[in-house]
Amino acid sequence: MASACALGGRIGYDVLMSEQKLRCVDGDLLDQPVEVIVNAWNRNLIPWWLLLPQGISGAIKRRAGTKPFRELRSAGVLPLGAAALTGAGRLPFKAIIHVAGISHLWVSSEASIRTSVRSALDLAKKEQFRSLAFPLIGAGTGGCDAGKVEEIMLEEMKASDYEGELLLVRYRPQAPTPARG
Repeated sequence: MASACALGGRIGYDVLMSEQKLRCVDGDLLDQPVEVIVNAWNRNLIPWWLLLPQGISGAIKRRAGTKPFRELRSAGVLPLGAAALTGAGRLPFKAIIHVAGISHLWVSSEASIRTSVRSALDLAKKEQFRSLAFPLIGAGTGGCDAGKVEEIMLEEMKASDYEGELLLVRYRPQAPTPARG
């Protein structure tokens, strides 16, 4: 069964694989009804307070505060593709899994995306989280094509033995609601 994400649709799709449920949705990662979100991060080479987080990291910092990033610093320099777990700050999630999806040159690759997805899923399984939402790792700051990133991530998710619910979230800002007069 082909995934709707791979077909480029804008509506959420369900793909069932054994006990795992995978949905692709358009929206904001921070508004998803899951236990844990994944943050596409860097390798932690530069102190968090020197960075001006962009994309999902910037949104997390604005809504969660700096606590998750201060916690993340204690993980030290992350190997490319590695994952680290922190609290969620002011966000309503149980935790945030940060993955080193981009190199020290701020570039992602197929290998870094695949390893990041596997690392996040392994950590979620180890911690027994039941639901997890991913952004398109490496498609923003990392410079990879969003369609190719979707394809890579779906392959890794389908190959995983993680049995919880997975959301792959394609960022789409909500349009402002027109004022009624």
